[in-house]
Amino acid sequence: MELIIKNLTKKFGDITAVDRLNIQMTNGVYGLLGLNGAGKTTLMRMICTLVKPDSGSILCNGKEIQKMDKEYRRLLGYLPQDFGFYPDFTAEEYLLYIASIKDLPFALAKKRVQELLHYVGMEKHRKRKMKRLSGGMKRRIGIAQAMLNNPQILILDEPTAGLDPNERIRFRNLLSELSRDRLVLLSTHIVSDIEYIANEILLMRDGRITDSGTAAQLIEAMPMQVYLCTVPENQAGEYFRKYRVANAKTTMEGTELRILAPHSPAPAARMTQTTLEDVFLYHFGEGGKNNVF
Repeated sequence: MELIIKNLTKKFGDITAVDRLNIQMTNGVYGLLGLNGAGKTTLMRMICTLVKPDSGSILCNGKEIQKMDKEYRRLLGYLPQDFGFYPDFTAEEYLLYIASIKDLPFALAKKRVQELLHYVGMEKHRKRKMKRLSGGMKRRIGIAQAMLNNPQILILDEPTAGLDPNERIRFRNLLSELSRDRLVLLSTHIVSDIEYIANEILLMRDGRITDSGTAAQLIEAMPMQVYLCTVPENQAGEYFRKYRVANAKTTMEGTELRILAPHSPAPAARMTQTTLEDVFLYHFGEGGKNNVF
């Protein structure tokens, strides 16, 4: 499976949500990482044919998706950030309803629903009404509905938003399994959601991809060093004003700071290992503007 996005642009009035975007994707997990308002949802909605671009094109295996119509939609599974459901439907009824909308034959739909309820760990809760499900359970049902047609392209918009740590881990493991033999595009502004499962991470800001690569490649390319230093509590504010501070912790000796800088910010500062969160801070911290140190 291959998706090629060429010079894709979408404006809403005076706001350019997606700006001449170019991406090439094949099977695997792609993590779309950026702040809220970066254009991630607009891009995903265009990939899902829910929003028409102003210019540019999206090609699936060499064909324009708008011209493919139903042929393309049969390949597609989509989980929006907020998906609608009838609150009094049970989880099983909801999936059967979505299967009917996707035009699955009833016998196949029943079999597929049972398989997916088991796969996402919701078999025991299949008779529970949707309004009674926890946030994590609803997200698992959301994944199940996206997988009903066994899609080759799976688009997930902020799928772990609002989940507790255990549900986030469960969800990441599930996504890792789902990525076999299909293309998965996952958007988030939470680094840990994609750090260990994405084959490639796309950093998106102001409608454009500003950088891309594996987590290791992005960390290696980070132009700033990361330092740890402990400063007197009454001097911490000066460091916040001068540097990009990733973390601050009060200790008995003062305030321990994790600082991004091109050189040592203090005599006693010591270099430490760079993480993907540091990369995120460099690209998107302080309103997403790179400081000049």
